[in-house]
Amino acid sequence: MKLIPLPAFQDNYLWVLHDGQRALVVDPGDAQPVMACLQREGLQLEAILVTHHHPDHIGGVDALREATGAKVWGPAREHIPEPFAPLSEGDSLSVLDLRFDVLDVPGHTAGHIAYYCESLEGRPLLFCGDTLFSAGCGRLFEGTAAQMLASLDKLVALPADTRVCCTHEYTLSNLKFAKAIEPDNAELIDFAVRCETLRAQGRPTLPSSIGQERRINPFLRSREEGVARAARHHGGPAVIDPVSVFATLRQWKNEYK
Repeated sequence: MKLIPLPAFQDNYLWVLHDGQRALVVDPGDAQPVMACLQREGLQLEAILVTHHHPDHIGGVDALREATGAKVWGPAREHIPEPFAPLSEGDSLSVLDLRFDVLDVPGHTAGHIAYYCESLEGRPLLFCGDTLFSAGCGRLFEGTAAQMLASLDKLVALPADTRVCCTHEYTLSNLKFAKAIEPDNAELIDFAVRCETLRAQGRPTLPSSIGQERRINPFLRSREEGVARAARHHGGPAVIDPVSVFATLRQWKNEYK
């Protein structure tokens, strides 16, 4: 199996997974780079997996379905281009002889889902859309801080070696904020150097891993005393529980320059 992050727009990745003949794509906001990849690699697109309804994730669905006949799966509680198979937590699907379990991860949008494969050539794989980013998380456009924290708690509980395939190259800006929260986190500092090197070479910082994110992502570390202390210093004495810590971090990141 080959996993390819296809750049699109300014900073999106459209994830293609293929076995040399058959392929799936996740969140194809633009059909053109996907069609170019299929032609270049000699692939037949069998499946389109959608995590949420934002245009940069669904904009290429209709064109790809029409061109390839691929089946579309997406969140049951969101408006996805019809026809599609609606999914929610507890559902699973089989694509490319792989089983993907569906997780509900609301917060960024109300019905956001993620796709988790327990074993792809010996390691788990997660397509998480805009819920979890490397060193960050999605903005709260439709959900609450409590919902997003619960969604991230669900993801952080996955095995440490799970590959995290998120859909934006936000890593460097996220790391800048993370270092403001935990300036003495040696793992974070080392990871930032590696990511800066990758971007200087024109290479993606993704996929990350759940284990890596546990060590460096402030939004997964809101219960760590150092992170909570930084949030209280920024947000005031009312920041006392994990949800208020998380909410403070998310609002702080929204305004951070």
